Amino acid sequence: MKIQLVVFDIAGTTVRDDDAVNRCLREALAGFVMVSRAEVNRVMGMPKKIAIRALLESNETNGSRARQELVDSIYEDFQARMLRHYWTAGEVEPMPHAIETFGQLKKASLSLALDTGFSRAITDAILARLGWKDGLMFEATVTSDEVPRGRPYPDLIQRAMALTGTADPGRVAKVGDTPADLLEGTAAGCGLVIGVTNGTHTREELAAHPHTHLIGDLRELPAIVLSELPVPTGNPGLASNVSLA
Repeated sequence: MKIQLVVFDIAGTTVRDDDAVNRCLREALAGFVMVSRAEVNRVMGMPKKIAIRALLESNETNGSRARQELVDSIYEDFQARMLRHYWTAGEVEPMPHAIETFGQLKKASLSLALDTGFSRAITDAILARLGWKDGLMFEATVTSDEVPRGRPYPDLIQRAMALTGTADPGRVAKVGDTPADLLEGTAAGCGLVIGVTNGTHTREELAAHPHTHLIGDLRELPAIVLSELPVPTGNPGLASNVSLA
């Protein structure tokens, strides 16, 4: 059995990040709480409103629940900063080996999709900046504001499967650079859950989370994805060890 669909993360996996997401989150939060790069990295890949709420609440001395209007306000600031970055920053470009990897996989008749913790507005800005037209480069793109639950839940992948006509999660490969990506792929029962270690997290950081493979960059991906899978359906051995609480 072979992989039918490959679902890629965006920032840090297929698009050069240069710590922009982390930096913009810290800047948006700065008027309310001071958080470290490491703290933000722990929520990387999650839907951004959930990440903002978690960062606010973990830094409140009384542990109070963050007000929704405050979360919304910080999120709007963050989104404006990210849109400005993706429209104007000179370093917005594909990650190393991304384009040739896409080409190899499409040549093998695989479906490609993007899923992300970003909103549709930010995702569309990235796609436009890079010329990655939906339906040409990718068969589907799914954003966190288009599903009931974002990472680490499986909703984004399940939506990508529906859009591409992929019935069996065991024939899906999930590729990302954060623990949230790995947990998402595992929760969805993907046949391959692949961490890329040249993004926001190191090999050591990703190794602590469920995965089938860790790779240094995307040029290692085609050999893994295009080989026969040893299991006929999803990945229950990994999924059974994952808690989404």
